[in-house]
Amino acid sequence: MKVIPAIDLIGGRLVRLEKGDYSKEKGYGLAPLDAAKRFEDGGLTSLHLVDLDGAKGQGRNLDVLEKIACNTSLSIDFGGGIRKEEDVRRALDAGASAVNVGSMAVKDGKEVRRWASLFPRRIILSADVRGRSIAVSGWSEDTSIDIVSFLSSYLLSGIDIAVVTDIDRDGMLSGPSIGLYKELLSSLPSLRLIASGGVSSKEDLLALRDAGCHGAIVGKAYYEGRITISDMKEAEC
Repeated sequence: MKVIPAIDLIGGRLVRLEKGDYSKEKGYGLAPLDAAKRFEDGGLTSLHLVDLDGAKGQGRNLDVLEKIACNTSLSIDFGGGIRKEEDVRRALDAGASAVNVGSMAVKDGKEVRRWASLFPRRIILSADVRGRSIAVSGWSEDTSIDIVSFLSSYLLSGIDIAVVTDIDRDGMLSGPSIGLYKELLSSLPSLRLIASGGVSSKEDLLALRDAGCHGAIVGKAYYEGRITISDMKEAEC
Protein backbone atom coordinates (compact mmCIF):
# COMPACT_ATOMS: atom_id res chain seq x y z
CA MET A 1 0.00 0.00 0.00
CA LYS A 2 1.18 3.51 -0.80
CA VAL A 3 0.70 6.16 1.89
CA ILE A 4 0.03 9.53 0.28
CA PRO A 5 0.18 12.76 2.30
CA ALA A 6 -2.23 15.49 1.27
CA ILE A 7 -1.89 19.20 0.81
CA ASP A 8 -5.12 21.16 0.34
CA LEU A 9 -4.84 24.67 -1.07
CA ILE A 10 -6.85 27.85 -0.75
CA GLY A 11 -5.27 30.98 -2.16
CA GLY A 12 -1.89 29.25 -2.28
CA ARG A 13 -2.03 28.43 1.44
CA LEU A 14 -2.00 24.98 3.03
CA VAL A 15 -5.31 24.43 4.84
CA ARG A 16 -7.58 21.64 6.09
CA LEU A 17 -11.37 21.58 6.15
CA GLU A 18 -13.87 19.55 8.18
CA LYS A 19 -16.29 17.46 6.08
CA GLY A 20 -15.48 19.67 3.11
CA ASP A 21 -16.98 22.72 4.85
CA TYR A 22 -15.23 25.85 3.60
CA SER A 23 -16.40 27.75 6.69
CA LYS A 24 -14.32 25.37 8.83
CA GLU A 25 -10.93 26.13 7.35
CA LYS A 26 -7.80 25.73 9.43
CA GLY A 27 -4.31 26.84 8.47
CA TYR A 28 -1.07 25.53 9.91
CA GLY A 29 1.44 28.25 9.08
CA LEU A 30 3.34 25.84 6.85
CA ALA A 31 4.20 26.68 3.24
CA PRO A 32 3.06 24.01 0.77
CA LEU A 33 6.56 23.56 -0.65
CA ASP A 34 8.08 23.21 2.82
CA ALA A 35 5.53 20.53 3.68
CA ALA A 36 6.24 18.69 0.43
CA LYS A 37 9.97 18.76 1.08
CA ARG A 38 9.43 17.29 4.55
CA PHE A 39 7.49 14.40 3.03
CA GLU A 40 10.23 13.80 0.47
CA ASP A 41 13.00 14.02 3.05
CA GLY A 42 11.14 11.43 5.14
CA GLY A 43 11.20 8.91 2.30
CA LEU A 44 7.67 9.31 0.98
CA THR A 45 7.33 9.41 -2.79
CA SER A 46 3.78 10.59 -3.51
CA LEU A 47 1.65 13.66 -2.84
CA HIS A 48 -2.10 14.33 -3.11
CA LEU A 49 -2.50 18.03 -4.00
CA VAL A 50 -6.01 19.50 -3.97
CA ASP A 51 -6.99 22.92 -5.32
CA LEU A 52 -10.00 23.83 -3.15
CA ASP A 53 -10.40 27.11 -5.03
CA GLY A 54 -10.66 25.20 -8.29
CA ALA A 55 -13.26 22.87 -6.78
CA LYS A 56 -15.48 25.93 -6.29
CA GLY A 57 -14.73 27.25 -9.77
CA GLN A 58 -12.71 30.16 -8.42
CA GLY A 59 -9.31 29.63 -9.99
CA ARG A 60 -6.31 27.38 -9.92
CA ASN A 61 -3.24 26.90 -7.74
CA LEU A 62 -1.14 25.66 -10.62
CA ASP A 63 1.76 27.85 -9.55
CA VAL A 64 1.98 25.88 -6.30
CA LEU A 65 1.83 22.60 -8.21
CA GLU A 66 4.62 23.74 -10.51
CA LYS A 67 6.79 24.94 -7.62
CA ILE A 68 6.49 21.60 -5.80
CA ALA A 69 7.05 19.60 -8.99
CA CYS A 70 10.17 21.62 -9.85
CA ASN A 71 11.69 21.42 -6.38
CA THR A 72 10.90 17.83 -5.35
CA SER A 73 10.82 14.41 -6.99
CA LEU A 74 7.38 13.58 -5.56
CA SER A 75 4.81 11.92 -7.79
CA ILE A 76 1.92 14.39 -7.54
CA ASP A 77 -1.72 13.68 -8.24
CA PHE A 78 -3.60 16.95 -8.62
CA GLY A 79 -7.31 17.65 -8.41
CA GLY A 80 -9.92 20.31 -7.87
CA GLY A 81 -12.14 21.80 -10.55
CA ILE A 82 -10.93 19.76 -13.52
CA ARG A 83 -13.71 20.48 -16.02
CA LYS A 84 -12.09 20.60 -19.46
CA GLU A 85 -9.41 18.81 -21.44
CA GLU A 86 -7.35 21.99 -21.20
CA ASP A 87 -7.48 21.78 -17.39
CA VAL A 88 -6.01 18.29 -17.59
CA ARG A 89 -3.27 19.43 -19.97
CA ARG A 90 -2.36 22.43 -17.81
CA ALA A 91 -2.07 20.32 -14.68
CA LEU A 92 0.10 17.74 -16.41
CA ASP A 93 2.23 20.46 -18.00
CA ALA A 94 2.69 22.04 -14.54
CA GLY A 95 4.15 18.79 -13.24
CA ALA A 96 1.30 16.57 -12.10
CA SER A 97 1.87 12.86 -12.63
CA ALA A 98 -1.88 12.27 -12.69
CA VAL A 99 -5.09 14.27 -12.44
CA ASN A 100 -8.05 13.56 -10.16
CA VAL A 101 -11.44 13.97 -11.82
CA GLY A 102 -14.55 14.12 -9.66
CA SER A 103 -17.63 16.07 -10.68
CA MET A 104 -16.96 15.71 -14.39
CA ALA A 105 -16.75 11.94 -14.01
CA VAL A 106 -20.33 12.05 -12.77
CA LYS A 107 -21.69 14.69 -15.13
CA ASP A 108 -19.97 13.74 -18.39
CA GLY A 109 -18.55 10.23 -18.29
CA LYS A 110 -18.11 10.11 -22.05
CA GLU A 111 -15.76 13.09 -21.97
CA VAL A 112 -13.76 11.72 -19.04
CA ARG A 113 -13.35 8.40 -20.82
CA ARG A 114 -12.02 10.36 -23.81
CA TRP A 115 -9.48 12.06 -21.54
CA ALA A 116 -8.41 8.65 -20.27
CA SER A 117 -7.69 7.56 -23.83
CA LEU A 118 -5.74 10.77 -24.51
CA PHE A 119 -3.74 10.56 -21.28
CA PRO A 120 -3.32 6.84 -20.51
CA ARG A 121 -2.83 5.96 -16.84
CA ARG A 122 -2.96 9.61 -15.85
CA ILE A 123 -6.63 9.99 -14.92
CA ILE A 124 -7.71 9.06 -11.39
CA LEU A 125 -11.39 8.97 -10.44
CA SER A 126 -12.26 11.02 -7.39
CA ALA A 127 -15.41 9.60 -5.81
CA ASP A 128 -16.71 11.54 -2.81
CA VAL A 129 -19.49 9.83 -0.90
CA ARG A 130 -22.03 10.47 1.84
CA GLY A 131 -23.16 7.06 2.95
CA ARG A 132 -23.15 5.22 -0.36
CA SER A 133 -24.09 8.12 -2.65
CA ILE A 134 -21.81 10.34 -4.72
CA ALA A 135 -21.55 14.08 -4.03
CA VAL A 136 -20.17 16.62 -6.52
CA SER A 137 -19.28 20.30 -6.92
CA GLY A 138 -16.93 20.54 -3.98
CA TRP A 139 -19.22 18.23 -1.97
CA SER A 140 -22.02 20.81 -2.07
CA GLU A 141 -24.35 18.82 -4.35
CA ASP A 142 -25.64 15.36 -3.45
CA THR A 143 -26.71 12.80 -6.04
CA SER A 144 -28.52 9.45 -5.89
CA ILE A 145 -25.69 7.66 -7.72
CA ASP A 146 -24.49 4.57 -5.87
CA ILE A 147 -20.74 4.32 -5.38
CA VAL A 148 -20.46 0.68 -6.54
CA SER A 149 -22.42 1.35 -9.73
CA PHE A 150 -20.38 4.46 -10.43
CA LEU A 151 -17.00 2.76 -10.05
CA SER A 152 -18.14 -0.36 -11.90
CA SER A 153 -19.08 1.64 -14.99
CA TYR A 154 -15.56 3.06 -15.20
CA LEU A 155 -13.86 -0.28 -14.56
CA LEU A 156 -15.62 -1.60 -17.63
CA SER A 157 -14.01 1.18 -19.68
CA GLY A 158 -10.52 0.56 -18.28
CA ILE A 159 -10.19 3.20 -15.56
CA ASP A 160 -9.26 1.11 -12.54
CA ILE A 161 -7.97 3.59 -9.96
CA ALA A 162 -10.07 5.80 -7.69
CA VAL A 163 -9.74 7.95 -4.60
CA VAL A 164 -12.83 7.27 -2.49
CA THR A 165 -13.47 9.87 0.21
CA ASP A 166 -16.01 9.49 2.98
CA ILE A 167 -17.09 13.12 3.33
CA ASP A 168 -18.52 12.72 6.83
CA ARG A 169 -15.16 11.47 8.08
CA ASP A 170 -12.90 13.85 6.19
CA GLY A 171 -10.96 16.07 8.55
CA MET A 172 -12.70 14.56 11.59
CA LEU A 173 -9.96 12.14 12.76
CA SER A 174 -12.71 9.60 13.46
CA GLY A 175 -11.21 6.60 11.69
CA PRO A 176 -11.62 5.54 8.04
CA SER A 177 -14.60 3.72 6.53
CA ILE A 178 -13.05 0.27 6.64
CA GLY A 179 -16.41 -1.43 6.08
CA LEU A 180 -17.13 0.61 2.95
CA TYR A 181 -13.69 -0.05 1.50
CA LYS A 182 -13.91 -3.78 2.17
CA GLU A 183 -17.30 -3.85 0.45
CA LEU A 184 -15.96 -1.99 -2.58
CA LEU A 185 -12.95 -4.27 -2.92
CA SER A 186 -15.13 -7.36 -2.51
CA SER A 187 -17.55 -6.15 -5.20
CA LEU A 188 -14.84 -4.75 -7.47
CA PRO A 189 -11.67 -6.81 -6.93
CA SER A 190 -9.80 -5.21 -9.85
CA LEU A 191 -10.23 -1.71 -8.39
CA ARG A 192 -7.08 0.07 -7.21
CA LEU A 193 -8.72 1.86 -4.30
CA ILE A 194 -7.12 4.83 -2.55
CA ALA A 195 -8.83 5.49 0.78
CA SER A 196 -9.36 9.05 1.96
CA GLY A 197 -11.01 10.54 5.03
CA GLY A 198 -10.84 9.86 8.74
CA VAL A 199 -7.32 8.46 9.11
CA SER A 200 -6.21 9.33 12.63
CA SER A 201 -3.42 6.89 13.55
CA LYS A 202 -0.84 4.46 12.29
CA GLU A 203 -3.26 1.68 13.28
CA ASP A 204 -5.81 3.11 10.84
CA LEU A 205 -3.23 2.89 8.08
CA LEU A 206 -2.44 -0.71 8.96
CA ALA A 207 -6.16 -1.54 8.89
CA LEU A 208 -6.49 -0.02 5.43
CA ARG A 209 -3.46 -1.96 4.28
CA ASP A 210 -4.92 -5.19 5.65
CA ALA A 211 -8.23 -4.42 3.92
CA GLY A 212 -6.41 -4.45 0.59
CA CYS A 213 -6.36 -0.75 -0.26
CA HIS A 214 -3.95 0.30 -3.00
CA GLY A 215 -3.26 3.57 -1.20
CA ALA A 216 -4.27 5.72 1.75
CA ILE A 217 -4.32 9.50 1.97
CA VAL A 218 -3.23 11.23 5.17
CA GLY A 219 -4.08 14.86 5.83
CA LYS A 220 -5.18 16.38 9.10
CA ALA A 221 -3.75 13.55 11.22
CA TYR A 222 -0.26 14.56 10.15
CA TYR A 223 -0.77 18.29 10.61
CA GLU A 224 -2.33 17.74 14.05
CA GLY A 225 0.59 15.57 15.17
CA ARG A 226 -1.36 12.29 15.32
CA ILE A 227 0.76 10.56 12.65
CA THR A 228 4.43 11.13 11.85
CA ILE A 229 6.13 10.79 8.50
CA SER A 230 7.94 7.76 9.96
CA ASP A 231 4.55 6.21 10.78
CA MET A 232 3.43 6.75 7.21
CA LYS A 233 6.59 5.23 5.81
CA GLU A 234 6.39 2.22 8.12
CA ALA A 235 2.76 1.55 7.15
CA GLU A 236 3.66 1.17 3.50
CA CYS A 237 4.23 -2.29 2.08
